[in-house]
Amino acid sequence: MVQTASKTYELENIEMRQMYANTILELAQKNPNVIALEADLMSAISTSKIMKQIPNQLINCGIMEANMMGMAAGLSLTGKIPYVHTFGQFATRRAFDQLFVSGAYAKTNIKILGSDAGVTAEHNGGTHMTFEDLGLVRLIPNAIVYEVSDSTMLGYLLCKIEKEHGIHYIRTIRKNAVRIYNPGETFEAGKGKVLRDGEDVTIIASGIMVAESLKAGDLLKEQGIEAAVIDMFSIKPIDQELLVQYAQKTRAVVTAENHNVIGGLGSAVAEVLSEHCPTKMKRIGVCEKFGQVGKVDYLKQVYHLTAKDIADAAKRLM
Repeated sequence: MVQTASKTYELENIEMRQMYANTILELAQKNPNVIALEADLMSAISTSKIMKQIPNQLINCGIMEANMMGMAAGLSLTGKIPYVHTFGQFATRRAFDQLFVSGAYAKTNIKILGSDAGVTAEHNGGTHMTFEDLGLVRLIPNAIVYEVSDSTMLGYLLCKIEKEHGIHYIRTIRKNAVRIYNPGETFEAGKGKVLRDGEDVTIIASGIMVAESLKAGDLLKEQGIEAAVIDMFSIKPIDQELLVQYAQKTRAVVTAENHNVIGGLGSAVAEVLSEHCPTKMKRIGVCEKFGQVGKVDYLKQVYHLTAKDIADAAKRLM
C-alpha cells in the first residue's frame, strides 16, 4: 500500500500473471483455436497451473523465442489464434526479425504478452530489463501496442484482441499492480482515459507510471497546482484528439513511462504534439541507461521514475 497526503493507493489482490493465466484458460476453453505458447516461463507467468486443463492448447517451446514466434505465425496461417508470452525483451529485441517478417509482413494473427516490463524485472537484472520494447513494436506497420496499468485492463484487452486480426503487443508487469479501474471498465485502441482533470498541467502516463502520476497529482495539488492525469494505455494507435485537447487546455505536458524516453510513450506524444499542437513538454523515463539488479522502489529512484520526479518536472514547466 502506498499513501500520499490525500489518498491511499492499494495493490490489487490478484497478480497480473494470475489474470493472464485465468484469462487464457477461459479463452481456450471457449475456443479450441486459442493456443498459448510459452518459452520456458510457464511458472513465471502462472500458466503452469492451467496446463492440465488445456493440455492440447498450451505449448512450451523452450528457451527459443525466435522459434516460438515462427511457430505462432505458422499456427496463425492454419486458423489458430496464438497467444505468445515471454519477457518483454525476448518477445521484441530477441525475436524482432521473426515478429516483423513471419508475423507482421506475412499478415499473420499473433497476440503477444511481454512481461516484466522495465524496472519490474527487479533481480533478473540488466539483460532482462527491457526499456526498448515499445519503441521496437511501434516501428512495425499496423501493429497495435498497449501498456496495461492493472488487471482489469489486462483481462479486458486479452479478451478483446481474440476477435481482432493482426499483431497485438501487450506490455505488462507480472506481480500485483496498483488498482486503477473497477471491474466492468472498457478499453479501446486509440483512446486514453482521463483519470483526473486539471487546468494547469497534463501528465500522460502508462503502466506502473499511472499510479506514480496520480500520486504526483496529489503532491502538486498540495502546492495549488491542478494536474490532469491521463492513462495513455494505447501507445499505438494513440489518442491524438485527447492529446491535442489537453495540450491546448494546459499548455504544459509531462509524459511518464517505465521505458526509454526514446521510442515509447514520450516519443509518441511528442510526435503528435509537434505536428498538431506544439507545447512545452518534459519526458520522464529512462535516459541513456541499461537495466540493473534491484527492487522496484530502489530502481524508480535510480532512474528518476517517482511521483516526486514527475511533480518536479511539472513545476519546472510551469
